[in-house]
Amino acid sequence: MPLYFAFWMKSYRDRTDTCRYPDRSTTESPKDIPGLSNSEPGTSENKHSSTSWSGFLVSAFSNFEKYSASRLFGKKESITKRHGWTATVKRVMVGATMRRLHERMLGLNKSGISISNSDIWLLGVCYNLSNEDSSSDAIHSHGFNAFVEDFESRMLMTYRKGFAAIGETKYTSDVNWGCMLRSSQMLVAQALVFHRLGRNWRKSLEKPLDKDYIEILHFFGDSEASVFSIHNLIQAGSLLSPGSWVGPYAMCRTWETLARCKMEEIELENQSLPMAMYVVSGDGDGERGGAPVVCIDDASRHCREFSRGQAEWGPILLLVPLVLGLDKINPRYIPLLAATFTFPQSLGILGGRPGVSTYIVGVQDNNAFYLDPHEVKQVVDVKRDDLEADTSSYHCNAIRQISLDLIDPSLAIGFYCRDKDDFENFCSRASDLAAQSNGAPLLTVSQSCNSMKLARHCETSCHSAGVHDDDPFAALPTGDADNGTQEDEWQIL
Repeated sequence: MPLYFAFWMKSYRDRTDTCRYPDRSTTESPKDIPGLSNSEPGTSENKHSSTSWSGFLVSAFSNFEKYSASRLFGKKESITKRHGWTATVKRVMVGATMRRLHERMLGLNKSGISISNSDIWLLGVCYNLSNEDSSSDAIHSHGFNAFVEDFESRMLMTYRKGFAAIGETKYTSDVNWGCMLRSSQMLVAQALVFHRLGRNWRKSLEKPLDKDYIEILHFFGDSEASVFSIHNLIQAGSLLSPGSWVGPYAMCRTWETLARCKMEEIELENQSLPMAMYVVSGDGDGERGGAPVVCIDDASRHCREFSRGQAEWGPILLLVPLVLGLDKINPRYIPLLAATFTFPQSLGILGGRPGVSTYIVGVQDNNAFYLDPHEVKQVVDVKRDDLEADTSSYHCNAIRQISLDLIDPSLAIGFYCRDKDDFENFCSRASDLAAQSNGAPLLTVSQSCNSMKLARHCETSCHSAGVHDDDPFAALPTGDADNGTQEDEWQIL
């Protein structure tokens, strides 16, 4: 028994040393993040602590088995005498009870999330986890399995290494600085999936793969030949440069610029992004405060420009950059953010911890589920017509979550509207949400920018008279809920 514990402690020390001084060739720790844990982006201390304890217990299990095996072959007679004791200890150490203890201590259950029976909203789809049998585990419910299948079908874009140098630079990897670009690629990729494959599409394990699916992945390859590659994003973004971190607002404007450039270069029927793009911002007067305004006339104009005058309306991608606090997100916005995932048009959120961009795709209670771009993978070249391609690196089977009150107040929300009816449904939902915001909406809706400015003027001049507009698309008041006694922390980036 003492010898077994000596093996155990030696394994623990070795594993701890490995965690403190990892081999850089196999584990790359991004500079732009303090560290990551299994459940959420966290501190390096948390990462090392979790990994060390994990190594401690995992090594104990594995080394105990190795030690038992060596003793079995090396000293058969001695092991035979102790067989009963060894078998008993091994059953305890590697049995179900100890495994469950291991998982509970480290939070390493299969899903990587806390178990709850509350509904999960994933990009506009609700998964009900409640069971008639209260003794059953929510994680085994049909609703949870359907959620996992949906989550694992979302596109994952991560750090890559080994691609062709970006422009005239020497950058052949985006490790340490490209997480916001990768997160934005995921959001736009979901818009393309919804447009071309539908919201109910799920990835298939059978070959040949869907042609549209492969073509979407090809668009996000890591070379100048791929229209939405990190190479072309950096070339299009005047505020972007290799090696530098970028915020949500600049990222949204970069996508707008790239989409416009490609629209001018390519024939309408061959557009890689078959939808208009509209970055929703505040009013043109540059007033401090006030939520971004979705101007219906502007949305229609974007659709007409995209179709080159052939249609009044069409598919449109809305990007809404926001700042919802100073050092941390203002709590009054958290329920509103969660509510956006109930919109059928939801494309999720570009956000995460400060300086750690992730792609948030769902919510449950006050927790958000996200896809993490910070894993480093070798570059993969998915050919446009390769229906047998290995696409496993573009999907994630590790479900991670973060508390909504921990995300960075600087973020961006995405919405995809298929047609005019879908856009009007979005506007109605956005207006209803703004009406429930106690004077601090995420965004408002107006028929035009001129009517929005007029509404703001009336709100200021007629505040004491309590004048209200009955138009569901009219601009909603954006003052503070406490009659203006507190200054709104919302600012346009």
